[in-house]
This record gives sequence, structure tokens and C-alpha cells, in this order.
Amino acid sequence: MIWDDQNVIVHVKDHGLVIVSGCSHAGAVNVVRNAQRLTGESRIGGFIGGCHLTGGVFEPIIEPTVEAFSAANIGRVLPAHCTGWKAVHYLARAMPMAFVQPAVGTVVSF
Repeated sequence: MIWDDQNVIVHVKDHGLVIVSGCSHAGAVNVVRNAQRLTGESRIGGFIGGCHLTGGVFEPIIEPTVEAFSAANIGRVLPAHCTGWKAVHYLARAMPMAFVQPAVGTVVSF
């Protein structure tokens, strides 16, 4: 269990939770499930932040992470810094309607 994760969880009316995560050291799926557990809200309107899926140690969990994100029906996914090139491209292919490539100044609307 990794206890150093910090996230911002915002409930957006009619869309569910928007989660802003740093690196998701505990696992991006765990971050999402914890937000659901803490709030009692199952809908995930968005996930913004790092998924910590870069490098040989973490690449084996790219596929199950993306499958879990797809199953959770996340409205918008904006993968950040430590997500890694392979995982970003996997997310873009698997979730084309939800995927947003973030950059400085990116605005997300629901």
C-alpha cells in the first residue's frame, strides 16, 4: 500500500467526479476507486494527471489500467507527465472519445 498519493476530487453536477492526480503512485485505477469509495459517487467525469505507467516495470499494467478506465466509462482522460508514451497512445486508441492530449493552457469542458 502506498500512502503518499494526493488527489483533488471534485463533483461536477451532472457529470460525476473529476479527479486530478499527481503521479498515481498507488495506481491510477486505485486512485479512481478510492475517489468513488470516499464520495459514494460512481460516475467519473474526468481523470487528469499522471498514471505512472512509464518504463519496463510499469508497462505490463498499461493494458489492465486502460481496460479498467474504459470499463469505468470515464468521460475525459488527460494523461500527464509520468503516464508514458506507450500508455498515452494506448489510451488514445482505446478511448478516442474521452482522450484529450493535455498541454499548457488546455481547457476541459463537460
